[in-house]
Amino acid sequence: MPSFNLVNTGKVVFQLALVMLLCVTVQAQQYDIVIKGGSVIDPKNNINSVMDVAIHDGKIAAVSRNIDAGQARQVVNAKGMYVVPGLIDIHAHVFHGTEEDHAYSNGFWAVPPDGFTFRVGVTTVVDAGGAGWKSFPTFKKNIIDNSQTRVLSLLNIVGEGMRGGPHEQNTNDMDPKMAASVARRYRDFVVGFKVAHYSGPEWTPVDNAVKAGEMAGGIPVMIDFGGNNPPLSIRELFFDHLRPGDIFTHAFAQLGTREAIVDTKDNTVKQFVWDAQKRGIIFDVGYGGISFSYSQAIPALKSKFYPNTISTDLHIGSMNGSMKDMLSVMSKYHQMGMDIPSVIRASTWAPAQVIKREELGHLSVGAVADIAVLNIREGKFGFWDYTGHRVEGTKKFECEMTIRAGRIVYDLNGIASPVVLRRN
Repeated sequence: MPSFNLVNTGKVVFQLALVMLLCVTVQAQQYDIVIKGGSVIDPKNNINSVMDVAIHDGKIAAVSRNIDAGQARQVVNAKGMYVVPGLIDIHAHVFHGTEEDHAYSNGFWAVPPDGFTFRVGVTTVVDAGGAGWKSFPTFKKNIIDNSQTRVLSLLNIVGEGMRGGPHEQNTNDMDPKMAASVARRYRDFVVGFKVAHYSGPEWTPVDNAVKAGEMAGGIPVMIDFGGNNPPLSIRELFFDHLRPGDIFTHAFAQLGTREAIVDTKDNTVKQFVWDAQKRGIIFDVGYGGISFSYSQAIPALKSKFYPNTISTDLHIGSMNGSMKDMLSVMSKYHQMGMDIPSVIRASTWAPAQVIKREELGHLSVGAVADIAVLNIREGKFGFWDYTGHRVEGTKKFECEMTIRAGRIVYDLNGIASPVVLRRN
């Protein structure tokens, strides 16, 4: 008769059972995260409906009416909330550093991104001109390479970047060839060029930035008109100097040194401004410290002139003034009459298109899983601008959760189960 080794047989049986258990576990955990029951708004894919979203290996794995929660390692209960692509703020200042008298270029006036992005649903932030072609390697090493937030750059046409004072007035440092060379070298991070704070009647900064944009492959230029007395013509800017796709930031500012888009005599949007937007000029909020005024924004929105993109101009001054953060700016635009899908579009898919990063800003299957789960707080809120004009609202966006590349990086109220953040 054959002999049996009962000990070895027991080991084989145990190993087979363990393999079967692991197979069942793997099958049951097909997804890393499933977000259940939220109102999904995905402008690119024309989705505005209650749906579930599944995430696996940092990507969107499924968007469907009913995804089995048992297949996920973590489940997020988003009932009554909005599930949207991660917000994209295309005008911020995150080249934070410790150099004295460097302003927004490795200086004290900028902010470190991770401390001010995830808590408001922002997963991608564009530094608007802090770094120039001379300082970009330092910006990449110190900020881009050490941030969980996706950090991109609108490279300043000034080689020194946004150091303030005479540096930003030096037309000899506005070299389109050098700027374009750096943009091409770092094409994964540089999405355009920035003109900022120049005070003078010359068009040299704008024209050199546009030249750089052409030399770097047709990437856009963002214009912050620093000011002149008398103000330079924005009609001339839109039609004689900029290209379709170029960005006019601080679009709703009313300052004496720059021309406004709304005629202050009759509170109507100037006809050539409508024509410029139809031509493809991008009107960006760029709220900032003193670069948004209700006297411009309210009549513009009443006439259905909406910003193409919503952004903050985040820095230590604006965040402690009337701007606050991305969700505060979005809340103001909703209060003024933009519906929620339009506000989400202007904060996600539209900016992704403007900076030519169309892999971002949507929830398509296979796309990177950058997601914001937003709530609407109801109450009595005061929205005000730097002039002291105040309006009241009853609704305000609040971030419940932020997911960056498939990982939960912010969970306000522990709506994930299990609630522990994954650190992989």
